[in-house]
Amino acid sequence: MLAARDDVGKALTIEDEQKLLNGCAERRSRSLLPAVLRALNTGMRYSEVRLLRWRQVDLLKRTVQVGKSKTEAGTGRTIPLNDRATKVLQFWADQFPERKEDHFIFPSEHYGAGGDKFEATVSNVDPTKAINSWKEAWKSVRERAGVSIRFHDLRHTCVTRMLEGGVPLSVVASILGWSAATTVRMAKRYGHIGQVAQRQAVAVLDRKPKRRSKSKSVKRGHKKGLCLL
Repeated sequence: MLAARDDVGKALTIEDEQKLLNGCAERRSRSLLPAVLRALNTGMRYSEVRLLRWRQVDLLKRTVQVGKSKTEAGTGRTIPLNDRATKVLQFWADQFPERKEDHFIFPSEHYGAGGDKFEATVSNVDPTKAINSWKEAWKSVRERAGVSIRFHDLRHTCVTRMLEGGVPLSVVASILGWSAATTVRMAKRYGHIGQVAQRQAVAVLDRKPKRRSKSKSVKRGHKKGLCLL
């Protein structure tokens, strides 16, 4: 993995995202696609995704609880799952009908190819150990898709899309597990995106308020010399 830095970041376009997802689906590493989708839809860090256990996921409540994180604020936080993340996780859970709570969601396993059609195969699955790395598979997918991006940028993409959708920075911070200091720094970093939500907020003030009944307006409005525009 390329080093994760807070001073730079690249948000995926919809087109580049589809290229990456298509590439992940074609890889022998069957866990890469659900891992990438998990990061895109929760903003979880690479290590947070890799070390997830089944006991941290509640498919009925549609939540995932992060284990140990890079920061104290991020450790133990609960993230709600959207429809996309829930469906992917449910599909992935079906691949492990004998899973236990202590088992890793992305277990250690070996990939290969066999048969007349040289189809992808999985062997030596050990759910008591987490997958070691997606480094080689991720590098290959990026190169074939022609998309220069770090795994950490999936988190950046998640943040960007939420802010562009008008989600308050404080809510984004709770989902991402930012500390107070980090939230202040990120407010500056993503300030240009936040302005979109701010403009939407003040645009509400352009709407004319509903007029009260005549009797109430006489008693309240005229009495205080107010004028509703």
